[in-house]
Amino acid sequence: MDRLRPCVCALACVFALVTGARAQEPAPVEVATLQPSGRDHILDLSGNVTAQRRAELSPRVSGLVAAIAVDVGDRVRTGQLLLELDDALARLANRRDQAQLEEARTRVNEARRLHGEARSLVDKAFLPETRLPASQAEVDIARATEQRIAAQARESAERVTRHRVSAPFDGVIVRRGAELGEWVDTGDAVFELVATRPLRIDVQVPQERFAEISADTPVAVMPDALPDTRLPGRVAARVPVGDATARTFLVRVLVDDANDRIAPGMSAHVQFRLGEGGGRVSVPRDAVLRHPDGRAEVWLATIDGDGQRVARRREVRVGRTLGELIEVAEGLSAGQQVVIRGNERLREGQALRVVAER
Repeated sequence: MDRLRPCVCALACVFALVTGARAQEPAPVEVATLQPSGRDHILDLSGNVTAQRRAELSPRVSGLVAAIAVDVGDRVRTGQLLLELDDALARLANRRDQAQLEEARTRVNEARRLHGEARSLVDKAFLPETRLPASQAEVDIARATEQRIAAQARESAERVTRHRVSAPFDGVIVRRGAELGEWVDTGDAVFELVATRPLRIDVQVPQERFAEISADTPVAVMPDALPDTRLPGRVAARVPVGDATARTFLVRVLVDDANDRIAPGMSAHVQFRLGEGGGRVSVPRDAVLRHPDGRAEVWLATIDGDGQRVARRREVRVGRTLGELIEVAEGLSAGQQVVIRGNERLREGQALRVVAER
């Protein structure tokens, strides 16, 4: 037994040396070099092009269509005449009111003249002073009659103008609902007018990205019918009430197409530039180790003073998950190397042997 003890001790020493040597061997790992994640801050969504303003135009009085100035497809300007109704009776009524107004003005002038004469005769004692209130009353009655007929004349003049239908805004006539000689009533749609500038695109934004979009967010619009065309847009409205089923929120984008290359009814892609990266980077999912208490960390492959790659633990604050990548808001920077394979059992300061690099 005593003879076996030196052999056992020798074997134990050899085993310890081998085990220690193995512990000091560099751990084989796969690493990835971090790149800025600015590319991931472009949010691409699809939507439909619609008109910001659309109106069905109707006359304000009933009548017979006497003239049509435009047709489907015509571009019109604000205030441009589109249609006229027969206004012969309305014009005659206005002329009658104008004549009555002239008569009333003449009566006012005559009443004032008679009142002046009465005042002169009263001053000379040729008439009693009680005649002045009566003559003043005649003047007041004549002036009131003039004002009533003037209002009546303005009313008849307005009826004449209401026999015309004009464009309330710039746009394109997309439908005509009346023909020459046809009788139309108040409320009948005789034209449908659509404004083509600016156009709007409604897109549904995921709830995770809705808070990042503001009125100052740069927007580019790419019509599906014109794949090589990019039009500048702007965020016009953010609706803070979402779809509870889809978890999306409405964002309305306005786009001004000076060359009229797009039209309502087309589809388009809208790209929101949500930032220039802001120093953030994205790491592969396998690089992030999560703990039950909510902490997240990665292992960095750094170079020590002897030029050897060693493992360094780094706690990070993670952001959004972008497919197979996770955005890191704090703790890492572009150019660093993270361990993505073989990071499960690393120790602080352990030597590393890189077997693959992304």
